[in-house]
Amino acid sequence: MPGTGLEMFASREDIQRAVERVAREISRKCSDGAVLVSVLKGSLLFLADLVRAVDIAVEVDFLALSRFEPDSGRVRLVKDLHCDVAGREVVLVEGIVDTGLSLGYLLGELRRRAPASVAVAALLNRSARRILPVVPDYVAFEAPDEFFLGYGLDWSGRYRNLGELLIADPRKLADDPDAYVSILY
Repeated sequence: MPGTGLEMFASREDIQRAVERVAREISRKCSDGAVLVSVLKGSLLFLADLVRAVDIAVEVDFLALSRFEPDSGRVRLVKDLHCDVAGREVVLVEGIVDTGLSLGYLLGELRRRAPASVAVAALLNRSARRILPVVPDYVAFEAPDEFFLGYGLDWSGRYRNLGELLIADPRKLADDPDAYVSILY
């Protein structure tokens, strides 16, 4: 997408292949079934495709976190699970693992509930910004230190519905959140 400040990172076909690979890995490791827990909202499309691609029994549930408190590095749970995960295999499904702060918090919350195991499936693993030493168990894509849009990832609620993963210029979006709307839709 020359001259737009957008770059294709993964096409629909690339994403489909990556999701199928991750689903096979999860199915092998959790052959007796699992609870797939989506961290809203960025992982929703990844979760939906994973659920259709795994060949094990799954239950689906959702968690949501607040945004980080300014200058604190703290988040809080704003939507909790409905199901009991005690004694069950749990796969936490994340859109992007970045600093690891949110993931570290969520892993602590889930482990307090005594699951048989907790694993992490990440659409994007952006380790360049990692603060906490957390590593996803299943990774669709290793990501460069860039800003991503599409396939569930957004800017101010926009662009989640794109079928591809794009690298975008966050400065351009900060100036105009709709900067790419006319190009992409």
